Amino acid sequence: MKKTFEILGFILALQGVGGIVHALTGWFRYGVVVRHLGFLDGYEIYASIVLAVLGVSMLIASDKAGSRPGAGSGDRTPI
Repeated sequence: MKKTFEILGFILALQGVGGIVHALTGWFRYGVVVRHLGFLDGYEIYASIVLAVLGVSMLIASDKAGSRPGAGSGDRTPI
């Protein structure tokens, strides 16, 4: 599950940064998903910022989830 969150977070962050770069400079025309969504016309930069923040937060959350002491070790004491 940790690896899935890392991959998804990386893709979201990459799409967000690519969307921001495309909105500011016009580069990455074909690699940005936000550009192809018609209902976001005029709001591409905001959607890209949200994607970038969501991706970075998923990367941080996946890192925190993997570093919990005793997570998945099966060392639980019965109550």
